[in-house]
Amino acid sequence: MKITVVVDNCVPTLAKVAFRGEHGLSVLIETGANRILFDTGQSDLVIHNLGLLGIHPRDLDAIVLSHGHYDHTGGLPAILAMAGKRLPVFSHPDIFKPRFAVAGTNCRYVGVPFNKEYLARLGADFRSVEEPLELVPNLWISGPIPRETSYEEGDARLVVPGEGCECDCNGAKAEFQKDSLIDDMAIFIRCSKGLLLLGGCAHSGIINMVNHGLKVTGSIKVHGILGGTHLGPTSDSQQSATIAALEWFNPDFIASNHCTGFAVMAKLAQTFGPQFMPAFCGTVIEC
Repeated sequence: MKITVVVDNCVPTLAKVAFRGEHGLSVLIETGANRILFDTGQSDLVIHNLGLLGIHPRDLDAIVLSHGHYDHTGGLPAILAMAGKRLPVFSHPDIFKPRFAVAGTNCRYVGVPFNKEYLARLGADFRSVEEPLELVPNLWISGPIPRETSYEEGDARLVVPGEGCECDCNGAKAEFQKDSLIDDMAIFIRCSKGLLLLGGCAHSGIINMVNHGLKVTGSIKVHGILGGTHLGPTSDSQQSATIAALEWFNPDFIASNHCTGFAVMAKLAQTFGPQFMPAFCGTVIEC
């Protein structure tokens, strides 16, 4: 199985081809028989980077969406339009909830930029995932991640309409509450070396994801973790507790990117040494 980072915030200095970066994430999974795209980045940039990898959207067999934020779903229309066929799109049913990020008394919309009906007209065949689903042999969509740790509290700036803080949203007063992001999902791959976890932003907590992945796949060891960890915006105590738990799991590698943040990536590099790698555009993992 081959996993390639198609879209990330960053492009390696010595990239062999002219990848483009943006604030977003997309990962291509090639099983030999299937090509699965995990998230689509923020824009149609995903088309450019897939092309550099020799992949046309019509070559894809399925799309899996980790959660309902613009930087993971914004490339959907471009993919669907170019695919020219019905494409299964696996996601949690809450993915289209209206979502916002707050800063002080201001907010901005950060949810899926398009409605479900529009995407369906372009060719999206939405498949609801509400429990672990083995999509192909040894590859699962996680379903909702059980929240078991006490310290993975998430990002308080991410909210949904409801009772809570009052913010000025584009000139109008609105009430919000913290977004639980129940739709946050991962991909679990069972390799000969153990569990390989692919996360979008890990809003549900990277340790919660690891624990769930071990149970779902029946693995006893964590081989590797790839994707965003969303540790950058969290508290120092959550960062420390998460890194300590990762040390206990002792994965063969941690390949973080996107929402992890450079400061946290530096901490991971210091803690894990050669076990750590930044997973910028074009990073390839074989399993």
